Amino acid sequence: MAKHCLSLMDLKRDDILYLIELAGKIKRKIKNNEDYKPLKGIILGMIFEKSSTRTRLSFETGMKRLGGDAVFLSNRDIQLGRGETIEDTARVVSRYVDIIMVRTFEHARLDLFARHSSVPVINALTDLLHPCQVLADLFTIKEKLGKLDNIKIAYVGDGNNMANSWLMAAGILGLNLSVATPKDCSVNGSILNEAFKLSKESKARITITDNPVEAVKKAKVIYTDVWASMGEESQKEKKHALLKPYQVNRELVEYADKDFIFMHCLPAHRGEEVEAEIIDSEHSVVWDEAENRTYAQLAVILKLLGRDK
Repeated sequence: MAKHCLSLMDLKRDDILYLIELAGKIKRKIKNNEDYKPLKGIILGMIFEKSSTRTRLSFETGMKRLGGDAVFLSNRDIQLGRGETIEDTARVVSRYVDIIMVRTFEHARLDLFARHSSVPVINALTDLLHPCQVLADLFTIKEKLGKLDNIKIAYVGDGNNMANSWLMAAGILGLNLSVATPKDCSVNGSILNEAFKLSKESKARITITDNPVEAVKKAKVIYTDVWASMGEESQKEKKHALLKPYQVNRELVEYADKDFIFMHCLPAHRGEEVEAEIIDSEHSVVWDEAENRTYAQLAVILKLLGRDK
C-alpha cells in the first residue's frame, strides 16, 4: 500500500480486500465494547474546504473510539486560501499531527498537499474521487450480500466523483458494474480509460450506457447520488432537467433483482435522485452504509500507520 490514500489506484486488489476484512474486525471490536485502542497517542488533522456531516463525524468519532484524537480545521481555522500556499500549509500541519485527511474541491490541490506532507494523507473527497466512501460501500455490500463477485452493481445518475470511484473499484477488483448517466453528465474520460485498462487483467465487466433500465436490469445493488454536488449550484437547473429520467423510483427498481439493495452516499434529496419510498424501504441499506464509513476509514488509518496488526 502506498504512503497516502488519495485514490483507489494507491491500492492493489489485495489491499482493498484486506481493508474490507479489517473494517469488519474493527466493527466487531467496537460493537463488543472491547478494550481496543491501537490509535492511542495518534492525532488526526482534518482539513475541510468542503463541509460534511458524515465525514467529520465518522473520522472524529472513529479516532476517539480507538484511543486517538482529531483536530478539525475549516477554512476559518487555517491560512489556506488567505495567502499561504498549499505546499506551506502541508509542511506546517504535518509537523503537528500524525496523519491528515483532506476534503477539498480540485483533486490537484490534494495531490499537491500530499507531495509536501511528511505524514500520510487521506482523500476524504475531491471533485474527482471519493475513495473512503467506496471502501465503505464495498464493505457494506460484503456485509449484506456475503460477496462482491458474481453480482451486478448499477450506478444511476450523475457521472460524478462517486461514479468515478466505482469505476476504479470495478477495474481493480473485477466487478460487474453498469453505469447509466446522460451523455452531458458522463464520467471522467481518463478514469473510464483507466478502468477499462485495469479490467483487462481483473476481468471486470464494465458497461457505460445512457439507459437507466439497461443498467438496473437484474442488478443486485442500485447506487445513486445527488444530481448537483456541492459547488455545482449554478448547474442545478440544467442537471435536474437532464437527470430526471434517472430517478431511482418504484418503476425503475422493478427491473432489478427482487432482493436488490439500495445504496446512497448521502445526503439524499428525496424526490429528486431517489423516491422516499425507495430510500425508506426494506431494500435500503443507506444507514448501515453511513455508519460503515467509520470502520472503513479506521482500517485505512491503521494500515497507513502500520497499526493494523
